[in-house]
Amino acid sequence: MGQIKSMELFEEYAFKMMEKHYIPGVGIGINKEGKRLYEQDFGFRDVEKKLPVNADTVFGIASMTKSFTCVAIMQLQELGKLSVHDKVIKYLPDFRTADIEKTKEITIHHLMTHTAGLPPISTHVYARKRSIDQDPSAKDYGLDLVNHPGAAIDTYEEMLDFIARLDVKLLGDPGTAYSYSNDSYGLLGIIVSRVSGQAYEEYITEHILQPANMQNSFFDITNIDTMDNITTLYAAKHSADGVEVYAAPLWWDAPSMRAVGYLKSSVNDILKFLEIFRNKGVVGEERILTAESVDQMIYPHVEFEKGRFYGYGLRIIPDYFGTTFINHGGGLKGVSSFMGVIPEKGLSGVILSNLSDVPTDKLLMGALNVLEDREASATHLHFDSYQMQEEDLMSFVGTYKSGEGMKVVVEVVDNQLAIISGVTISPLRCIGENLFIVNEEDRIQFLPDPTGVIDRIFYASRQILKVAE
Repeated sequence: MGQIKSMELFEEYAFKMMEKHYIPGVGIGINKEGKRLYEQDFGFRDVEKKLPVNADTVFGIASMTKSFTCVAIMQLQELGKLSVHDKVIKYLPDFRTADIEKTKEITIHHLMTHTAGLPPISTHVYARKRSIDQDPSAKDYGLDLVNHPGAAIDTYEEMLDFIARLDVKLLGDPGTAYSYSNDSYGLLGIIVSRVSGQAYEEYITEHILQPANMQNSFFDITNIDTMDNITTLYAAKHSADGVEVYAAPLWWDAPSMRAVGYLKSSVNDILKFLEIFRNKGVVGEERILTAESVDQMIYPHVEFEKGRFYGYGLRIIPDYFGTTFINHGGGLKGVSSFMGVIPEKGLSGVILSNLSDVPTDKLLMGALNVLEDREASATHLHFDSYQMQEEDLMSFVGTYKSGEGMKVVVEVVDNQLAIISGVTISPLRCIGENLFIVNEEDRIQFLPDPTGVIDRIFYASRQILKVAE
C-alpha cells in the first residue's frame, strides 16, 4: 500500500471539485488485480443527519446499467438463443418506426452500439412520467421534462406502440450514424425479457447480480424503504443568486425502460461487476461470460469522437496514457456515476455520487492519475486552437432541441461562440472544422445537411436537430 501515500494529492483535488460542484456525497473505490487498493468517502449520504458514505452505501448508477443489459445479451448469445447480428424484428416483430424498410435492417448490434439511426426521442420522458409528475424537483433537473401531455409508458407494448406512432426520420442507414440512444437500450431490455422468458429485472438478478454476489444491487424501488445504508438524493437549483442544493428524496422509475439506467448499487458491488472485464468474464469463482464474449463487449466497434469508441454498453479509449481505458458513466436525478477498467494495469475503479450533472469521470480519472504519478488534473487529450471570424460563427448560431428534453442554445458572445444555459455562458473553443470544445474537454461538433447547411449538433454524444426560430 506504500504506493498510495500520494493519494493526499487526489483528496485535495476531490475536495476542491466537491466544493466547486456542490456535491453532497461521493464514494470511490479502486482495485488492483481484484484487491482493494484505495477506498475513500467524501461528504455525506444524508447531509442533514451527517450520515457518511461507505463502500456499501447504495446509490443510483443510471446508464452504467447499460453494460449489465449487454452482459445479458451476450449470455443469451452464448446459449444460442440469439446472435447480436440478428435483425431486431426477429424478436420484436412489433417494432416499427416511420421508415419501415430501414427498421427491418436494424440489428441487435446496432442497438448495442447506438448506431440504429434513432435520434433522441421522447420515449424515456414518458417512461418515467409518473415519477416526474409527482416530483417537484423535476423542474430543476436540467432537461425539459415537466408538463408533457399524454399517458405514461408503463409496459413494453406501450413503448413499442409509442415509437411506432412517432413521425421521426432516422439519422441514416443502420450502422452509419452514431447517436447515444436510451430508446435502443429500452428495446434491448424487451429482447432480454422475450428471449429469456423472464422479466428483465429477474434475469439480471438471477444471471448477473446473484452469481457476482452483488448483495446491495437491485431495481425495485420499494427496497429503498427497508434499507438503512442508502443515499438521500439531491437536486440543484441554479439562479442568478447562485446554486442551492436540496434534498429531493423521490427516486425516479421507468418500468418499461429499466434496462436503460435504473439499477441501484454500491462501490463494493460495482467493483465485483467490473471483474467481468478485468478478469475475462470471471467474478470470484463464477464465470459470468466467456472470454470471447468479453472481448466482443470491449471491442471498439464505433468511433463516436476522435480517439473514443463505443463497444457494447461500454466506452473504450484505446490510447489512454498508453493503455486501454474501458469505461461508462451515468446521470439521472440524484445520480452521477462513473466506472472504469484499465486491463493492462489490472486496475478497476468506480465513483458514485448523489447529485446529477457533476464530473464523476474527472474525479475517478483524477484518482487514477495520482496512482500513476500524474497530476490529478492531467488529461490525455490535447487540442490545438483555430481562429474563426465572427461572420463564420453565425452559421452555427441557433437552438437545438431533442425529444429527451435537451435544449442547446448557441450564440456569439464577445466574438466567441458560446452555449447559453440559463444564467451560465460557456464559451466554445474551435479545435477543427465545425468542431469545438467546452470546459476544455467536452467536444461539440456541428453537422451539415447534404447542402452544407448546419442542421444538427453532436452534443453529449447525441445528434440534436436545429429547430426553426
